[in-house]
Amino acid sequence: MPDLFAFPIASRWPAKHPDRLQLYSFPTPNGVKVSIALEELGLPYEAHAVDIGKNESWTPEFLSLNPNGKIPAIIDPNGPDGKPLGLFESGAILLYLAEKTGKLIASDAAGRYETIQWVFFQMAAIGPIFGQVGFFHKFAGREIEDKRPLKRYADESRRLLGVLETRLEGRKWIMGDEYTIADISMLGWVRNLIGFYGAGELVAFDSLKRVPAWLERGLARPAVQRGLDIPKRS
Repeated sequence: MPDLFAFPIASRWPAKHPDRLQLYSFPTPNGVKVSIALEELGLPYEAHAVDIGKNESWTPEFLSLNPNGKIPAIIDPNGPDGKPLGLFESGAILLYLAEKTGKLIASDAAGRYETIQWVFFQMAAIGPIFGQVGFFHKFAGREIEDKRPLKRYADESRRLLGVLETRLEGRKWIMGDEYTIADISMLGWVRNLIGFYGAGELVAFDSLKRVPAWLERGLARPAVQRGLDIPKRS
């Protein structure tokens, strides 16, 4: 039986099934990336809700696994060499899960690096920029009288959506015919931008053709629909 109590996080969110991969998360665009991947891959796992509304990601137990204080994080009791492995940062977790299973990533070296490239594109560009649009358009930032920050992030969001629109020309998914972790990394963010953040008009989403069709295809996947609500909000 894996000894998860070597990880302090397991004392605050104890495992009922310590032999399964442990997910510590909340259903945000970053959180659901890993939930969706796990549902797609069919790996046995146990989800623990780390309520960011209650600042639970800043507790000592969570920070012991993820010093960045952001969801998600995982412990795989059956990590490399059969030893438990803790990981944080959603992109790293997606890559780990894909390589652990040999799924959701191209098998050839060039395709593998290209897939990673698009995961990094989400992590370095789409996630941070779309998040700022949400802050200035929907949350406390909307009260700021100076609208130049909002315009800056809206313009950059339109540019990034244009990058995706161009990439998807002649492609069903980011990597072509194969659905990969590159798609999983971005689906939740694009969905939030036009849905939860309500910024569709702001970023001219309706002027696009390929990105909305890609989003619709992605959201139609049963594993995506399940993953969007994992862990369930209390």
